[in-house]
Amino acid sequence: MDHLDHLEAQSIFILREAYKHFGKLGMLWSVGKDSTVLLWLAKKAFFGHCPFPFIHVDTKYKIPEMIEFRDRTAKEYNLDLIVHSNEEALANGMGPEHGRMVCCKALKTEGLTQVTKKYEFEGLILGIRRDEEGSRSKERIFSERNSESEWDYTDQPPELWDQFKTDFKKGNHIRVHPILHWNELDIWEYIKRENIPLVDLYFAKDGKRYRSLGCAPCTTPIESTASNIDEIIEELKNTKQSERSGRAQDQEMAHAMQKLRKDGYM
Repeated sequence: MDHLDHLEAQSIFILREAYKHFGKLGMLWSVGKDSTVLLWLAKKAFFGHCPFPFIHVDTKYKIPEMIEFRDRTAKEYNLDLIVHSNEEALANGMGPEHGRMVCCKALKTEGLTQVTKKYEFEGLILGIRRDEEGSRSKERIFSERNSESEWDYTDQPPELWDQFKTDFKKGNHIRVHPILHWNELDIWEYIKRENIPLVDLYFAKDGKRYRSLGCAPCTTPIESTASNIDEIIEELKNTKQSERSGRAQDQEMAHAMQKLRKDGYM
């Protein structure tokens, strides 16, 4: 087995452990590269059939190409897809002009909390990685959230020898992170090996491409000439720029992402 085989095997083991322990399970799909790789792994883990719904929290500010890719892929893969928006916040005019932290909390965090309660999910599977940013490096593979989706990052159990916390208080839920141990380069090398379809926004046009995808008003493309997967892999081997440097909410204040994630952000 090579490096990618080991990563894939561990992720499939985690997905199957989650399915074994949780009756009501859902997987977040942001349409970005990481959650699309996770979708691919779920199809492999369950022999082409995903036994749980996929959830897209739609802020209504996403880049249009992302929504087109979401709808086309969901139809092609015959996904059980739940699309949820915080309609009350949108009706009251919520948007990035109110402040990015305020907007992210209303349209992403509260939207996710609403859909978790509505469908009474016991477990949510997410495609986050430890190397993306600081607060995600503090995560466990199986990480508990309380009834309001809040995360106490100061009180987390150790995960030794693949022993995970799967019991929790009624009303709480567990966030499951099957690709927590991957890095950005692993993701792209796996996309290349498996020939996984992605939204075109990742590939350079006119000297720019998106390295991380989010809402249109708060996501900036990077300077790049990498127009295919091989060129992106080579670019990543030589860059000193952080992956989320184009995500405005990360720069909003000190420890911005940790504050958002403490309140239940994905």
